[in-house]
Amino acid sequence: MSSLRQLLWTVRALHHRNFRLFYMGQSISLIGTWMQRIALGWLVYRLTDSVFLLGLVGFVGQIPGFLLAPLAGVLADRWDRHRMLLVTQAIAMAQALVLAILVLTNAVTIWHILALSLVLGIINSFDIPTRQSFTVEMLEDKRDLANAIALNSSMVNGARLLGPSVAGVLIAAVGEGVCFLLNGLSYLAVLASLLLMQLGQRKLPPRRSGVWHELGEGFRYAFRFPPIRDLLLMVAMISLMGMPYAVLMPAFVRDVLSAGPGALGFLMGAVGAGALMGALYLASRRDVLGLDRLIPLAAAALGCGLMAFSFSPVLWLSLPLMLVVGIGQMLQMASSNTLLQTMVDDDKRGRIMSFYVMAFMGMAPVGSLIAGSVASKIGAPWTVFLAGAGCTVAAAVFAKRLPALRDLVRPVYVAKEILPETAQGTRPGREREREVRR
Repeated sequence: MSSLRQLLWTVRALHHRNFRLFYMGQSISLIGTWMQRIALGWLVYRLTDSVFLLGLVGFVGQIPGFLLAPLAGVLADRWDRHRMLLVTQAIAMAQALVLAILVLTNAVTIWHILALSLVLGIINSFDIPTRQSFTVEMLEDKRDLANAIALNSSMVNGARLLGPSVAGVLIAAVGEGVCFLLNGLSYLAVLASLLLMQLGQRKLPPRRSGVWHELGEGFRYAFRFPPIRDLLLMVAMISLMGMPYAVLMPAFVRDVLSAGPGALGFLMGAVGAGALMGALYLASRRDVLGLDRLIPLAAAALGCGLMAFSFSPVLWLSLPLMLVVGIGQMLQMASSNTLLQTMVDDDKRGRIMSFYVMAFMGMAPVGSLIAGSVASKIGAPWTVFLAGAGCTVAAAVFAKRLPALRDLVRPVYVAKEILPETAQGTRPGREREREVRR
């Protein structure tokens, strides 16, 4: 019985109808998203045999997140987030279907891929910060926000576990085009979930100033408060150095491991399995206290995993190392996301989450471009080793600053009544747990 209660506590955010609908629709759609990511990398390398172009496609697909996400955050604070998501998801579906048609008719070229990757990057620049800030609107009880964020992460990484494996099988059997087609059709699930939601009228803030003024206000709010600033910088550093390994994986699989698309699917699936384990651990936690200590530990695990993977010549050793990479990557990113959302004022949530997306998505393309260029000169293994070393150094720097940051966060958590109910184990916190388990 205690195991059942623990399970109910772990998935407590699913008690909210709107979040449950969103979770089911996104779970289907994200499987297609991961299938497309794997198929796209394999298609590029098959067409070009170029690690530089692998990095360039990653750069083009993600650089809009760096340029446009701050603007998207302002709009997410000013506009109806539900309607924004309906529009972005519909356009993303069209992008996937166009790519599928080009591949299935053998008309695709690298220029088509670059152009469509840019389109998807622009869509994601508006979709992701809006989706992140929309999470709180799907919950009747904001105390479940941290759990909802963790469940979102488990959803993304459950899809990462399944999607690449399915993609590897489909690429080997019928080619990349079917993966793009199935991804396009998978968007129907998330569109249906959004249309079925029953949402109250969101009170939009009065527009007393222009977009650029509000954007500047968001930057000042974020970078004048060291805990938010340092969390965003840490996310940016890990995205710059620790994430671009993914664009080099096709080259690793074919040239180092002497394997095919099936092995690529298994390796990325191992990353997804590790990330899912990390997300489920975060969902099972009672509160956000202690997450700050996880961030440098997770970043160090990610860095060490990448350094060890760079020397691995065989698949059976690479798989568990990718599991470690997935765990470290998930714990670092999701913990940062959760801490940011619990610190931020509600009227600035969209802007802060856009800065998170800017750091997460915006620095990754720069890293992808650098990784592709460096790998073309010194090889993929040494490039990944240097990236892992950089993550480890960043973890050490953040750990050194952690005590001072914790002192600054404490008054915020006291004001938001996060510390009294969780850190001191007072009655309201215990009653909340019993209420959810019932």
